[in-house]
Amino acid sequence: MSLLSKSSTCSLIAGASLSLFALTVSQSALAITATDITYTVDNQNYEGYYAKADRPSAPFILLIHDWDGLTDYEKKRADMLAAEGYNVLAADMFGAGIRPTEMADKKRLTSELYDDRTKMRRLLAGALTVGQQQGNNVRNGTTMGYCFGGSVALELARSGFEQKAFVPFHGGLELPTGQNYNTTRGEILVFHGTADEAVPLEDFTALGKTLEASQVPHEMITYSGAVHAFTDFNNPDRYNARADERSWNRYLTFLEDSYK
Repeated sequence: MSLLSKSSTCSLIAGASLSLFALTVSQSALAITATDITYTVDNQNYEGYYAKADRPSAPFILLIHDWDGLTDYEKKRADMLAAEGYNVLAADMFGAGIRPTEMADKKRLTSELYDDRTKMRRLLAGALTVGQQQGNNVRNGTTMGYCFGGSVALELARSGFEQKAFVPFHGGLELPTGQNYNTTRGEILVFHGTADEAVPLEDFTALGKTLEASQVPHEMITYSGAVHAFTDFNNPDRYNARADERSWNRYLTFLEDSYK
């Protein structure tokens, strides 16, 4: 069954956010418009965020949040990418209004989806449908994610859904039991910190071997001294400016090359 065969409905909510992270937005940044967007999957409401570039036929990016849920962090990243010329949907994997702050709730919500990969894929299908309804060619898009969201991006890669690329930033890299990358249709770009205590370097190495065996085009980059969540500029205990800047610049170059 196609990931886009599951119907979902959406409605736009008025509102705009043009906050940009100045350190990482080029001087030639495009004007953008951004809105919260509500959609339904399996009779449950989800609230995403859509940042649109002032550029005809802008390529599409699906952005998946970390285990905090969709917060201002992902919205800023979406704005930053829209300013570079991409239409970005930051999806909601937990449900409207569900933005956990307690560790136990974060573990519960992510574990529920890790244990129910079919639901995870339905949520991805719902988000992709929303992106398509906004006029985007989602099969020519890219899916990226942070931490938990990186794991979700790789789930989409393993599903066989065709896109330009799947890009985890400090994401979970372990291969789920019974899955493989044999039907992956798109390149995989991985950004990982060698000081990551949550996702060991052994997982990074194992993923590289698996992708090579499945003949999946890939690029995998590590950053010394970077711990888990090294791109989170809201967390001074984890943020690594060097790794963040280098990974972001490589990502932008990768996107530019992919959509020439």
